[in-house]
Amino acid sequence: MKRRIAVAAALAATLLGAAACGGKSSSSSDSLDGKGKTLKVWLMVDAQTGWPAVVDAANAKFKADTGASVTVEYQQWTNHLTKLDATLSGKSVPDVIELGNTEAAKYVFNGGFADITDKKGSFDNSADWLTGLSAPCESDGKLYCVPYYAGARVLIYRTDLFQAAGLKPPTTYDDLTADAQKLQAAHGSDPKFSAFYMPGAYWYAAMSWVYGSGGQIAQKGSDGKWKGTLEDPTAEAGLQKWVDLAKTYSKGDPTKNENDQDAVFAQGDSAMLYGNGWELGAVQSQHQDPNDPNSPMVDTAVKGKVAAVPLPGAAAGQNLPSFLGGSILGVAQKSKNAGLAAQWIKDFTGTSSQQALLAKGALPNATNLLDAAAQVSGNEATAGAAKNSWFTPNAPTWADVEKANILQQALVNMVTGKQSVDAAAKAADTQITSTLNAS
Repeated sequence: MKRRIAVAAALAATLLGAAACGGKSSSSSDSLDGKGKTLKVWLMVDAQTGWPAVVDAANAKFKADTGASVTVEYQQWTNHLTKLDATLSGKSVPDVIELGNTEAAKYVFNGGFADITDKKGSFDNSADWLTGLSAPCESDGKLYCVPYYAGARVLIYRTDLFQAAGLKPPTTYDDLTADAQKLQAAHGSDPKFSAFYMPGAYWYAAMSWVYGSGGQIAQKGSDGKWKGTLEDPTAEAGLQKWVDLAKTYSKGDPTKNENDQDAVFAQGDSAMLYGNGWELGAVQSQHQDPNDPNSPMVDTAVKGKVAAVPLPGAAAGQNLPSFLGGSILGVAQKSKNAGLAAQWIKDFTGTSSQQALLAKGALPNATNLLDAAAQVSGNEATAGAAKNSWFTPNAPTWADVEKANILQQALVNMVTGKQSVDAAAKAADTQITSTLNAS
């Protein structure tokens, strides 16, 4: 712990010093002459496994545009922030950094990313970027990162089980719970069957119920201070609905998160799942037994038996807000190749790359491309869900809330009965308020 505090302190001092120097907007680092140079890019592992050809195409275009080479290093979501903080406190940093959109604010506000405001117009579709991706990149009217791709969560359901029960895809939340009740009753003798599989630590899901009820996670006051708002009546009403669903219709481990929910669903013991759009394909891909890492890869029990729709809200055509997740790309403030880094981002986020990502089940970074996304088989539900979305508080220290697992622990306490919804919400609010106001 002491080492992490020391690293954080060193990082803050370094970044504040860089910010005080006014950045590098007009130095030789903006040069596009890349002959003999190699750009270091940090991308998350999703690109390595999901769309390596898109990365290769961008690298080839960048090489043709600038003469520079590219080294891509793929990072794991589980430890990338700790690794990034340690790296940025040193002298050798990646030139381009991918972060989740909920993680961007910390590095925007603390000077970790370079100011690229003057380059905004050069990026394809910048006038139509999705707000959930672009807002975390902005501060005081300046731009510090670029939207990369998005994803929205949808209701994934078993078409065979719905057909056998005489059900159609739900169009309202009341329909959804009635369907879950009927499906659970039909499999009452199976103790493993979940009419709606819902991990207890799945905060991206639970917060959709919060926002769908008119609540929010936290609010910034007129004094500039943040306050956790999960204990507000509207937020607690949404949390209670989510808890009721998870406790009644999910038979899985209530302490787990969503990381392996596609593998769990693939075993065939669930009728519904709230997952990312790409999980519609993942649940049909070959899997190992999630409880045995040494088991062989086998075809899933649900292959060819699933479909997706937006998670329905109170009324037909009124979807429950979906978390607009995704990634952004920033130029490290300490990069010695800032101009080249911005050019690589331009090549990697251009319209042709966005169109290639559509075929992989990802959503584009701009609203003007959503209609095209809806025309791609498998993307119809996610494109529809993205039109009604929510996003985390745009606070400088929001990433620290995530790292501390504040929401996850509160939700597990609710689902397991360790605390009431009200008690867990109040405890989480105290932690959220403290963390968001930490200097």
